[in-house]
Amino acid sequence: MSRKQTRTRTEGRELIMERSFDAPKKLVYEAHVTPDSVARWWGPTGWETHSTEMAVEPGVWHYCMRSSEDGQEAWGKATYQEVVPDARLVYVDAFADQYGNELAEMPKMLIQVDFSEEGKQTKITSRTLFDSEEELQKIIDMQAVEGMSETYDRLDEFLHDQQKNKEEG
Repeated sequence: MSRKQTRTRTEGRELIMERSFDAPKKLVYEAHVTPDSVARWWGPTGWETHSTEMAVEPGVWHYCMRSSEDGQEAWGKATYQEVVPDARLVYVDAFADQYGNELAEMPKMLIQVDFSEEGKQTKITSRTLFDSEEELQKIIDMQAVEGMSETYDRLDEFLHDQQKNKEEG
């Protein structure tokens, strides 16, 4: 399995990340909206994700990423605004506490994830809009781009394993 590169750029207050996967669009989409699947790939290398709630349509995803190295926790809350099965997810992502309260001192992000077919591959385009360029820079400084690239690496491995299991099953 080859590692693909995540293409990243900024445009004003927006962070755009693109990545292609060797998997059908339906499988890639389902990996984003199924709690058991998300738990297997969401988060950077060395972090595990636990969902306390995940109701995509309509609803909220409240989750905790926990470092397996030192136990550090990072809580988040995604509030879904638009769900187009197998095509698009739009949600507001915010840093939160374990009770789902959003942290006012941290940036909120309006995220649109589009899923498109490119031959036998599926391309994800994630567009994250911030309230200001300063908030975007704060997230970049927190190494979120590197973390999301690692997350996409983990998604690539998950999708590969899912397809392999299906072929063997």
